[in-house]
Amino acid sequence: MIIELIVCFFATVSFGILFSVPRSTLLYGGGIGMVAWGIFRTLPEFGLTAIFATSVASITAATVAHLLAKKYRVPATAFTIPGIIPLVPGSKAYYTMIAFVEGNYISGLELGIETMLQAGAIAGGIVFAIAIFSFGKGIGHRYEANR
Repeated sequence: MIIELIVCFFATVSFGILFSVPRSTLLYGGGIGMVAWGIFRTLPEFGLTAIFATSVASITAATVAHLLAKKYRVPATAFTIPGIIPLVPGSKAYYTMIAFVEGNYISGLELGIETMLQAGAIAGGIVFAIAIFSFGKGIGHRYEANR
């Protein structure tokens, strides 16, 4: 598990470099991605589904990203995008496509539904965090202090 977290950290930082995230936020984004991956891998061991684990990890990543964005006065996306990268179900989308190509339609549908639910859980977690941090401020005042 520790090796997974270290690899996840470097992968998240690498994706941050690819997405032109500011250098000052790369390590924090890597840390957020590492925490999100740790939550995603730990919760199913307690009997929770991977989709619920994804939503909890996404909410955590987005919440920490918004807190760090306020502290360092940078857009929250600089932390959120690298933070959710480990949760993106790219391999499941690939296996869904392979199942359909090979004619295993039932297996493809199962994988496809799980992939879409996991992607929806990521989006829902981000929207939930944005809603919490925007509550009472109105649109356009999320990132500006003293307004």
